[in-house]
Amino acid sequence: MPHNTPTLTPEQCDAFGAEMDALRQRIVADLGTEDAKYIRQVLRAQRVLEVTGRSLLFAGFLPPAWLGGVTALSLSKILDNMEIGHNVLHGQYDWLRDEALNSRTFEWDIVAPAELWKRSHNFGHHTYTNIVGKDRDIGYWILRVTPEQRWTPYYLGNPVYAALLSVIFQWGVMLHDLEAERVVSGEKGWDEVSADAKKMAAKALRQVAKDYLLFPALTGPLAPLTFAGNATANLVRNLWGFSIIFCGHFPDDVATFTEEEAANETRGQWYVRQLLGSANITGSRLFHLLSGNLSHQIEHHLFPDIPARRYPQIAEEVRDACRRYGLPYNTGPLHRQLGSVARKLIRLALPGSGPDDKHTGEPAAKTQAA
Repeated sequence: MPHNTPTLTPEQCDAFGAEMDALRQRIVADLGTEDAKYIRQVLRAQRVLEVTGRSLLFAGFLPPAWLGGVTALSLSKILDNMEIGHNVLHGQYDWLRDEALNSRTFEWDIVAPAELWKRSHNFGHHTYTNIVGKDRDIGYWILRVTPEQRWTPYYLGNPVYAALLSVIFQWGVMLHDLEAERVVSGEKGWDEVSADAKKMAAKALRQVAKDYLLFPALTGPLAPLTFAGNATANLVRNLWGFSIIFCGHFPDDVATFTEEEAANETRGQWYVRQLLGSANITGSRLFHLLSGNLSHQIEHHLFPDIPARRYPQIAEEVRDACRRYGLPYNTGPLHRQLGSVARKLIRLALPGSGPDDKHTGEPAAKTQAA
């Protein structure tokens, strides 16, 4: 928990929550043609980039064509996962009643099945955001990202595990959604694990067959180059997704909470927890687009079901409210946030106390338990 987190009275929490509710209602009431036009334009751009990328790989024996194909395919996969997939699966466009953009029917270009990801992420993470022992996304059960996680010698490999995870991020997300640790605790039975594993295996097989068998085979003698191009595009997407997600959740001064601190919280206190447990990344409009607007992770955690294109529009209002209530608004450029994450992973790999190793949750505890 950040050292400088202020204590809010119950009345202040309620007032902050009322402002956030009013902001949300105003945006929801304003949703319409422009939002539909935007997401459909992004969907068309993603499809054009995919077709362009795969077409260029048919001429992959020419280095510029191979590089152009990989670039277009990488951008296609990033848009599919970030601005389209993640946001559609949050139900941000369900109001359109468009099967192509509906959270119940959408499937994305990643090995993790959408159904299982929604269960783990939409419910687990967004309900219990940064509550140690409840939010499974804290360190993804393989990394130590907060001093509230008891140190063991295993965590000496913290930076190595993170580096490996960044390379195979889509596979890490898939395995994370299996919730294998719940089997050990008795919360999940083997029958359920087996059913989930079968869904994952089927989805992963389709993805592997598409990228590493079908499309390489279609290019005939250029199959090895196409294989390499698809693998590179997946790697680029993995590294990018890892960087954006980790910068939104694990830089310094992002708060974690105990179950006691979050018990019986009001709507306003829930908003405060979402705010303190998130961080933003500054950048250009293109940067925000390619991040799925998760560069506005604070706004996303406050309003996960509002179309992400709205986050830049409301960010200044949220920041102004934070100033008035004395709440921190954690934001900075990608290199600074990513550097902060890297330093934390290294620091928490070691036993003993770092600068943020002592839990300083008293201010938030008073806020959350009020």
